Amino acid sequence: MSHALKDAIRSYFAKKGYADGLYATEIDGLTLMRSTTEILPNPTVYRPSLCVVVQGAKQVLFGDRLFKYAEMQYLVISVALPAFGRVTKASAETPLLAFYLDFDMSILRDVMSALEAPPPKSGEAGFGVFVANLSEPFADCLTRLIRLLESPAAIPVLYPAVMREICFWLLTGPHGGEVCTLALPNSHTQRISRAIHLLREQFSKPIRIEQLAAVAGMSASSFHQHFKMLTAMTPLQYQKQLRLLEARRLLIDSGANVAHAAYRVGYESASQFSREYARMFGRPPKRDATDLRAQPA
Repeated sequence: MSHALKDAIRSYFAKKGYADGLYATEIDGLTLMRSTTEILPNPTVYRPSLCVVVQGAKQVLFGDRLFKYAEMQYLVISVALPAFGRVTKASAETPLLAFYLDFDMSILRDVMSALEAPPPKSGEAGFGVFVANLSEPFADCLTRLIRLLESPAAIPVLYPAVMREICFWLLTGPHGGEVCTLALPNSHTQRISRAIHLLREQFSKPIRIEQLAAVAGMSASSFHQHFKMLTAMTPLQYQKQLRLLEARRLLIDSGANVAHAAYRVGYESASQFSREYARMFGRPPKRDATDLRAQPA
């Protein structure tokens, strides 16, 4: 089945002229990736999603937790998380082939409710990311997902059924309990997700732990503990990464100067902003933005 999945994704990139890059597709939330070179850590915010490596290898750093996944393995992310992704194995002869699929929470909940029994849960919050191997039935399902791109007219009719099957294999797989927490309305994952939503919407404003804890329906101490357990960072570290990622976007896309970008994302001190920016991205903000703008798209 792994050969069929490789053939399907290779066929897609053949129509793109075998060009490297990220490709949004006709299926909402499905993005395909090809790279013939190893790529240095690239910061971004990952949405709750399924990330599959069909060929090559990648790694992602969430806070202080590093996850590696390679050919015919997948990574599941249960909450929106800032992270550093890196391609660690790719070449012109054997390029990285991968794809990302955002979860459809309504379908996930529907499939979970149809199971005879919910997947067993550990009873405590765990980290919101895991890596697993693709089984043959799961790989076959994902092959049909990629092949849907060859028939755009079939996508609205067939995609919901394929997504249901994807949710089924995840919920009945070795990490079904972790996937289950994405859909349970009052799980720790969902409570923390509500606080993360507020944090992402108001990342440029000062925000108190007590305010986030109230949104999650937890005490401040319990919220702080579960937030760090799920995201591998504190709420303030999470907010800082969001601020710096948005500042980087402003510097690159709109040509904002350093002081303006710092102010826009909530910093009162441009010097503090520059120090923290350099720690995260490895270069001062002005030089980083100049170098990135000079690179090919």
